[in-house]
Amino acid sequence: MKEKERNYNRRYAREYNWMRSLFYLTFLRTVVDNFMRIFYDYKIYGRENVPKDNGKYIYAANHVSIFDPPIIPFATRKTIAFMAKEELFEPTEKLQWLVKRLGAFAVNRSKPEIATFKTVRDIFTTKWSLGVFPQGGTRPYGKLEGIKKGFAVIAKNAKADIVPVAIADFNGYPKLKPFTRRKFTIYIGKPISYKLSEDEIIYEWCKFISEHADYENCAPVPSNYNEKCLV
Repeated sequence: MKEKERNYNRRYAREYNWMRSLFYLTFLRTVVDNFMRIFYDYKIYGRENVPKDNGKYIYAANHVSIFDPPIIPFATRKTIAFMAKEELFEPTEKLQWLVKRLGAFAVNRSKPEIATFKTVRDIFTTKWSLGVFPQGGTRPYGKLEGIKKGFAVIAKNAKADIVPVAIADFNGYPKLKPFTRRKFTIYIGKPISYKLSEDEIIYEWCKFISEHADYENCAPVPSNYNEKCLV
């Protein structure tokens, strides 16, 4: 089957092998690291919260720019397969070659396919983690609302804890002026247990993001929230 005919909603465990991991980490250290150091003045907090093992984890972040997918593995030092909109896999898309080779997989945001969930299942059998943006697409700072609950559903079905990542203070794309650097700050939180209810998972994620980035938390407070021990 020709590459242009492939459905990238479905990817297999064998695709997340040592060769792709090596390419991913090499790209991270030679391209992303240098790019960030040249064009951004950044700070990263909470790296001690990144799980040390290669168990099932979902890295869930707010979404403010097209740089977010490389920023998260840059901050966590993990190989992460991201859910991405189908349009990024079209032959006419400029970044499609790189998106495919970095292990991302396509998602139909209006009508998720069974193939997508099978891909998630396969990823969790490897040393890779899953990356999601619960806001769906890029959103400016402001109200944190319209959160897609799919990441909480996946967490519970896969028994995978969620690592919240807040991208704060992002003030734009690089300027091509000498000695001019943009800014951003990354906050990595402690994993949110998949054992919580879906509403609690969503609220805990929104709470972390709104406390560390410039958002108003619009997620409803789960019933009996204050009476429960959310660890």
